[in-house]
Amino acid sequence: MIHPSYVEMIEQINKGQDQEEAPLVTSRYSIVLATAKRARQLIDGAQPKINAYDKNGKERKPLSIAVDELYEGKVNILPREEEEDDSEQ
Repeated sequence: MIHPSYVEMIEQINKGQDQEEAPLVTSRYSIVLATAKRARQLIDGAQPKINAYDKNGKERKPLSIAVDELYEGKVNILPREEEEDDSEQ
């Protein structure tokens, strides 16, 4: 079994939002897109925001790092409107 699960990821990312607000993430697809985008950033040279090495000192893969960054709240998912505003500037 893969840890964390999609359900755990969705709960963790949406935690702390007001109940009146729509959740940031509502599907597995959203998690996959966000994780893939962050993994691509890491591949392109972005610095990891968590430890990039496992307990044996071996470097972890970008996708594994991206999943853990999202789960631990080190990277945030922006709602689509904010993401488009940021790209225009």
